[in-house]
Amino acid sequence: MAVGLADAGGGGDDRQYGGRITVFVALSCVTAALGGAIFGYDLGTSGGVSSMGSFLREFFPDVYRRMQGDVRISNYCKFDSQLLTLFTSSLYIAGLLTAMLSSWFTARRGRRPSMIVGGVAFLAGAAVSGGAVNVYMAILGRALLGIGLGFANQAVLLYLSEMAPARYRGAFSNGFQLTLCLGSLAANVINYGADKITGGWGWRLSLGLAGVPAAFFTLGAIFLPETPNSLVQQGEDRGKVRALLQRIRGTDAVDAELDDIVAASGGGGGGGLRLILSQPRYRPQLAIAVLMPAFTQLNGINAIGFYAPVLLRTVGMGESLALLSAVITVVIYTASTVVFMFFIDRFGRRTLLIAGSLQMLASELLIGAIMAAELGDEGGMGRGYAAALFVLIGVYVAGYSWSWGPMTWLVPTEVFPLEIRSAGQSVTVPSGFVFTIFVAQGFLAMLCRMRAGLFFFFAGWIVVMTGFVYWFLPETKGMPIEQVGKVWREHWFWGRVVGVDELQASDKP
Repeated sequence: MAVGLADAGGGGDDRQYGGRITVFVALSCVTAALGGAIFGYDLGTSGGVSSMGSFLREFFPDVYRRMQGDVRISNYCKFDSQLLTLFTSSLYIAGLLTAMLSSWFTARRGRRPSMIVGGVAFLAGAAVSGGAVNVYMAILGRALLGIGLGFANQAVLLYLSEMAPARYRGAFSNGFQLTLCLGSLAANVINYGADKITGGWGWRLSLGLAGVPAAFFTLGAIFLPETPNSLVQQGEDRGKVRALLQRIRGTDAVDAELDDIVAASGGGGGGGLRLILSQPRYRPQLAIAVLMPAFTQLNGINAIGFYAPVLLRTVGMGESLALLSAVITVVIYTASTVVFMFFIDRFGRRTLLIAGSLQMLASELLIGAIMAAELGDEGGMGRGYAAALFVLIGVYVAGYSWSWGPMTWLVPTEVFPLEIRSAGQSVTVPSGFVFTIFVAQGFLAMLCRMRAGLFFFFAGWIVVMTGFVYWFLPETKGMPIEQVGKVWREHWFWGRVVGVDELQASDKP
């Protein structure tokens, strides 16, 4: 499915480029996209394992005792433990600390070596997590997974966008989101089955099996070719890059794309980052690189992604039923992501973002209202209301997964011009980590203190992000990359910002 804008290391109108989707590039991108499966698996595992009685009994006994019926503790506070949330958020703290190093490494050494480093760290994290004998070893395992995530998130998204044919770049990049959903689905199915293992060691299986996709990803990365963009960036011989590009595109007519890659390579690296931070004409892109990932977390999706089983147990569901409900939720997530691929070019970015936001807003308000009315500090919630809550979570997740979920990866890569695209990714990824940490570390404490009001808090942010899209995000559907600057110059607000900078530039001799 063609997604309107060519967003990567080749520039220009994609009609200038020949070629087709070759088996070579398809296999390369499928292998690289396994990085999304590992990310999704880690997302799905943490929430499920955190709700398993055997895991809580071994590493978080205070939380386990509360869940066993300590009537002195509010329903909303039974899982409130900063150590428990550190188990979840340590992955993203490590990813954030790794982000700048991985950005430098990916630019200097290439996309492929960065994926290999990330895969090795994933393997180490899975081994340590599955074999943990105390809580600190479990947190160390998550931190190692975070290091892998820092390298993989930086390299995989660049690899997919640079290897894919220009006119199909958006669809190929959405492969990361799709495999993320599949990884999360696999994790929730495994959590459900592992919870039924007698002997209380099922959580080890859930955590340790992260090594399976990590092994495929690492082994595949060893045999992947480097991207033409990266080879040019590293000063590789032009003839060698042309030969690789001809093999990737399945045609000899690659000179136009190669010329654009060579021209674009001069503005990357640290200079690109300095340009983003210092030049007013890049203020719109900088705002989107920071705010899109921020809004994606502040709307509450990862709070539900991390803690859906915990939340459902809070309202009175049994452990096994809560895990099964999480599986069904992720099936909805995956199906809606597939639907997204068929609508993105027809309706555009703004329409889907606003429609998805309204769907999420209605669901969030109803979730908060039901919990405020039916769930007190003691006792459970009626089955009918618990079922309604589960349905609303599914509606909420569906709205997210055909709008903000894939769009958070797609839009930032579309709006950055070629000379700062790689550097722009080094802003987008850390921004996502910062706000993920905030939500992951703060959700259970906020649930305890704000109770049902927490969901109205998230609903308020959905209003803010909907307004941002309506007033500040221009439509980029079908816009060739060399014309992106025109979008900002003609925008009612951003035109005032970028116009001053371009006027100053035109006055220079």
